[in-house]
Amino acid sequence: MRSATPAPRVIAVVGPTAAGKSDLGVHLAQQLGGEVVNADSMQLYRGMDIGTAKLTPGERGGVPHHLLDIWDVTEAASVAEYQRLARAEIDRLLAAGRTPVLVGGSGLYVRGAIDALEFPGTDPAVRARLEAELDERGSGVLHARLAAADPEAARAILPSNGRRIVRALEVIEITGRPFTANLPGHDSVYDTVQIGVDVERPELDERITTRVDRMWEAGLVDEVRSLESRGLREGRTAARALGYQQVLAALAGECTEEEARAETVRATKRFARRQDSWFRRDPRVHWLSGAAAHRAELPDLALTLVERAVTA
Repeated sequence: MRSATPAPRVIAVVGPTAAGKSDLGVHLAQQLGGEVVNADSMQLYRGMDIGTAKLTPGERGGVPHHLLDIWDVTEAASVAEYQRLARAEIDRLLAAGRTPVLVGGSGLYVRGAIDALEFPGTDPAVRARLEAELDERGSGVLHARLAAADPEAARAILPSNGRRIVRALEVIEITGRPFTANLPGHDSVYDTVQIGVDVERPELDERITTRVDRMWEAGLVDEVRSLESRGLREGRTAARALGYQQVLAALAGECTEEEARAETVRATKRFARRQDSWFRRDPRVHWLSGAAAHRAELPDLALTLVERAVTA
């Protein structure tokens, strides 16, 4: 463990799926006397392990991980609730002299944890009306409406993510402003060093294909079948997770298992591009190559970056 240079208050490891964030987060925590705080919205769910590439206890290198497996698959995710939980963990770790290492690719969750971000309230009547329309007409119709009202929000939210589309439309109706207008500038509430793990698109696409194949081999279909018996299909957030949504469709006879696998690959590649675009808009992110050719160098480069940022 390095101790000559004081660690920053918070480190955030961000970037697209399959870039190598989890392993880098573990390494940084080991070297800097830290603990990992999860910022992947789907790893918050109990039992969603294979399809979210959640590190096994053995892969965590003895580093405590927080905010994993805290919600049942029937619960709807809430960024505001995550913000409360994440800040409590960060504050606790800082008070104990530990370095919080925030790791994940859910951009709004990362910002909710570390930035001066306040979330508009909710209107049960508006929410109920939009959710009824979602059930009746599907997410595509609502996504088109969002694209007309707030193109930037529509680019950031997958057309299949009905829950987030409903929330964005609800905020627009409540506030009378675009959903993205409610996101403030890049004002941190903690001293934070953000490290983006960058992998060129061809290599990242290949990694995603390989990862999905391995998920199937590891038993993703059986995992989804088990979670279905615990209410996954009724979960407004969890049922939309990449891989889980596609397997649920296969289990319902809406497509073949092979078609579900292929669609999971396609959807994950699209999602990775959205993640990359989100984090690229934040000028505070320091990008380091996570390409295979630089994999051995990445941990030391990240440590050097962290230490330089602290002493600058």
